Amino acid sequence: MYPTRILRMQATRPMFRPAPKENHSAHTISQRIRTLKRIPPELIPLGLVLGVAVVAAIYSSGHKLMTDKTLRLSRNSPESREH
Repeated sequence: MYPTRILRMQATRPMFRPAPKENHSAHTISQRIRTLKRIPPELIPLGLVLGVAVVAAIYSSGHKLMTDKTLRLSRNSPESREH
């Protein structure tokens, strides 16, 4: 690019001016569901796999915290320490 072109480039949105508000800023649930149709279909399996992985990680962590008796979840009190 020529240096003069770079100097003429401007940001698409001014930094210190607030963005214009939408006319219908309060969206209903049905409007939000309609926006899901804009998601490309090839991304849906990726979203499902990531969702299952997150749920499995939360379940696995919770199960470990609830069932593992050797896991220390709090500090030992000074009275219970052995010297």
